[in-house]
Amino acid sequence: MVLAGAGLSGCTSHGAYLQADAAGGQAFNLVQFFTGRTEATGMFQKRGGEAVQRFMVTIDGRMQGSQLVLDERFRHADGRTERRVWTLTPDGEGRWTGRADDVVGEARGEIRGPVFRWRYRLRLPVDGDIVEVDFDDWMFLVDADHVLNRAAMSKWGVELGQVTISFRKVPVEEAKP
Repeated sequence: MVLAGAGLSGCTSHGAYLQADAAGGQAFNLVQFFTGRTEATGMFQKRGGEAVQRFMVTIDGRMQGSQLVLDERFRHADGRTERRVWTLTPDGEGRWTGRADDVVGEARGEIRGPVFRWRYRLRLPVDGDIVEVDFDDWMFLVDADHVLNRAAMSKWGVELGQVTISFRKVPVEEAKP
């Protein structure tokens, strides 16, 4: 998740945003937003801002017992496709853990008001090799049908770039298998 905000490498500004935003706005309910079909468009930008990768994602979410399962199918602008299946588990008030085949260990996230922060280490294919990179995702609930996501991707604490994604909840009548 893959899946927002400016200056993700500076945790202080995000911590303040998370605290300030927790008091107001609609609470982000992951189950409510991601159950059913969600579509997203996004891009990866290098540190200097150059957009080097664009993609579309279709996400089918369902509850399996107390777990939220997200089946993500990516279509990159260069024609590549990939699939990631997340299994998210509630872990106390506003906290979630998650696993996927290409995630190292366990992802951890926390909801505060309309904001969900999600951190994990991902194995990414790069030029024929597999590279482990860290993601610090910030998802912002805009309204009941839209989420903006901004993620910093780093290795050894050095930011490599940013991922920006816009999610749209697909109405049931539009969702096609």
